[in-house]
Amino acid sequence: LSTAFPPTLQLSAHALVSCHTPRRPRSGRLPHSAPQHPHLYCVVEPSGSGLVPSSSHPPGSTMGADVPPPKPSEASAGTPGALSPAQVAQFRSEGFLVLEAFAGHEEVAAMLASADVLVDAFDPSTLAGNDVSGGLTRHVFSTTDQKKTSDAYFRDSGNHVSFFFEEQAFDDATGKLRQAKHLSLNKMGHALHDLDPTFRAFSRSDKVCALLGSLDMHVPVPVQSMYIFKQPSIGGEVVPHQDSTFLYSHPMTCTGLWVALEDCTKENGCLWAMPQSHLGGVHKRMVVEPGAGGVAFEGAYPEWDLSKFVPLEVAAGTMVLLHGENVHYSAPNTSDVSRHAYSVHFVDGDAKWDERNWLQRRDDFPFQPLAGPAPAAAAAAR
Repeated sequence: LSTAFPPTLQLSAHALVSCHTPRRPRSGRLPHSAPQHPHLYCVVEPSGSGLVPSSSHPPGSTMGADVPPPKPSEASAGTPGALSPAQVAQFRSEGFLVLEAFAGHEEVAAMLASADVLVDAFDPSTLAGNDVSGGLTRHVFSTTDQKKTSDAYFRDSGNHVSFFFEEQAFDDATGKLRQAKHLSLNKMGHALHDLDPTFRAFSRSDKVCALLGSLDMHVPVPVQSMYIFKQPSIGGEVVPHQDSTFLYSHPMTCTGLWVALEDCTKENGCLWAMPQSHLGGVHKRMVVEPGAGGVAFEGAYPEWDLSKFVPLEVAAGTMVLLHGENVHYSAPNTSDVSRHAYSVHFVDGDAKWDERNWLQRRDDFPFQPLAGPAPAAAAAAR
């Protein structure tokens, strides 16, 4: 990517929260046992609105330069995470690939526990715009009217871990949440892969690097990450879309890694993917309107034939690998159990990040390739 990145990434130290808090039970599920990580911490802004990067580190060299790229030849079928030639061929033919048990039980439990810590630390009342009557600012995420919900808070979320509510989370009369915040959030994002130690460790793990290396991605760069809650009963639909609509590079290199953290069924809103839909190119783009500060869409999606989509009912720990131009969606969660998932998107550092993408990092917090050092290691070296 033709943008700069620092040799180190340092997290701000406003507040530290231990990440081994026991996981709360959910309706219809037994609680997961959280792993003990006495030295694993996440960082939260004093306002409670999200994680923030430190601005104390200087910018470094051009992204992709002087970074040892993964070597696809070394990512053989025997390497953890690496795809076999048959799997690579299937992915390139179909546009998606299901990888069972990619995330181990301890990794799944750690991500679930870290999400609980982040939500526990989040105070909805501190969000800018709350009124004196006690109503909350409705930072809602919706794919049915995404232009309307893509406000400044959303557009800056690529530099933070920000929180977005479900459309049905609020009482229209009072403006307050109908239920507890941990049952009201749609997602949090979009820099978990850089700012939270647990999600950073998974996103930058050797097996993720091996997987992307087997797809011939020379310099994998994570650009966006999301924790998706898909709440019981109110978990909203995600309409059919292509990830490259939102994460555009030249050439197009977007690849999504979607990890089920709970079992996914048709009832609780599993993914549905259309085989070979990536072969038709990107039909639509979301871009920042010059000077206006809002977003606009260029092009339009066709009327997708929903009968051509296949349901991806998978167990917790399964990864769904998604080509950036694959068309996929998820239906509303009509069940009484949640469907948590973690999603992180990569582009190749050899490509150029489009300056009209909604997601733009600040100059003091650039994208960082997988080969970059972890914050703890960088701090120890200073």
